[in-house]
Amino acid sequence: GLELSHCVGTNSLGPAGPWRSGGPCKIKRVRTVFKPEQLERLEQEFLKQQYMVGTERVDLAATLHLTETQVKVWFQNRRIKWRKQSMEQKAAKLSQFGVIQPASADSTDSKDHEEDTVDVEL
Repeated sequence: GLELSHCVGTNSLGPAGPWRSGGPCKIKRVRTVFKPEQLERLEQEFLKQQYMVGTERVDLAATLHLTETQVKVWFQNRRIKWRKQSMEQKAAKLSQFGVIQPASADSTDSKDHEEDTVDVEL
């Protein structure tokens, strides 16, 4: 669902609505809270395949009582987490052998992944 965030700075013409460009009211997306059973099933599916598309995604969403978009976004976010964990494991192995990676590449990479993370509920 969508909620309106607290409106600040109303003018004499009345409060600005979310439909007005540049108005102080913004639409806030509510974070989806998954049930443990849903997360367990999503993780099981992710272990089988990192990409869920088409009828598989529709069927899984229906089974879990989620929207297709929620399943799609969960998979996107999970892939980002998986890649980050893979990179950390690789870095740990390299450090065991005395190979040190530059710190600048690590901080840049985490910033890029942060921008990719999406949490949407429709």
